[in-house]
Amino acid sequence: MNLLEEVLPWWARWLALVSGAAVFGTICYNKGKQEEGEKHIAYVNQQAGQTIKIAEAQQVVVTQTQIKYVDRIRTIYVKGETIEKQVPIYITKADSARFAVNAGFVRLYDAAWSGEDPGPAADSDREPAGVSLAQVAAVDAGNAASCRAWRELALGLRENYINLQSVTNRARR
Repeated sequence: MNLLEEVLPWWARWLALVSGAAVFGTICYNKGKQEEGEKHIAYVNQQAGQTIKIAEAQQVVVTQTQIKYVDRIRTIYVKGETIEKQVPIYITKADSARFAVNAGFVRLYDAAWSGEDPGPAADSDREPAGVSLAQVAAVDAGNAASCRAWRELALGLRENYINLQSVTNRARR
């Protein structure tokens, strides 16, 4: 030890000891950072896997709902067209001649579909509108088919949303 004291002064020995401690502390600190980084990477990978599961499950739900409701809506329009083609069978020309559609009916019908106020009734509302009863029935059948199709679309969207929520919440557990 005497040789060490003669070759290295006391301050150099302390500097070597402090440097060694600093190197050891830096190594331990970096090792801790590496472990935290690995934990973060594992968490991100877990989240990515969960996201993929959710996306795949949602894709199945969307496909099933679309197939179900596209067919329903197509069937509604086909039935509506069939009913429109049958109007001349149920409402003959004699029926149209016997039951006149007046201008007031047409004005009220248009107001109902536009959402506007038809205004006060007038004497001109009693005049024939030049629209046959068969035309009114065909338009009404088309409107009914469209309304039923929109109803099915709304039901399908609601079902799709509920199923997407269910699948998403189930996959998060």
